[in-house]
Amino acid sequence: MIRRQRPARGFTLIEVLVALTILAVALTAAMRAMGSMVEAGISLQSRMLAEWSAENHLATLRLAKTWPEPGTRGYDCPQGGTPLWCEETVSGTPNPSFRRVEIAVYPSAANKSVRLAWLVTLVPNETRNML
Repeated sequence: MIRRQRPARGFTLIEVLVALTILAVALTAAMRAMGSMVEAGISLQSRMLAEWSAENHLATLRLAKTWPEPGTRGYDCPQGGTPLWCEETVSGTPNPSFRRVEIAVYPSAANKSVRLAWLVTLVPNETRNML
């Protein structure tokens, strides 16, 4: 009786290496995508905190009902445990009853290359309207 040889089952070494290469490329692409998503999330969080800090300062100005002096002032304005640097610029407007107030928020006083937030409002002269 003659025995027939069964064909070999399984994968060759070349096929396994090709499959591993494809898997490595796919995993590398997935890791890069995850890294980009994490960086975007961190950037969004810092911009959101910067905007909150600027909004808080503008709300404080409105509630104080003071007439801000023209000029530029810088101050620390941390928010949510994140150190931030705010610059307030007050300037006149064509209407003498209002002043234009700009708040620019940066990561730090030394790093002004990236502006995280910038808000502008008009502040009325509340002292003129008191009875």
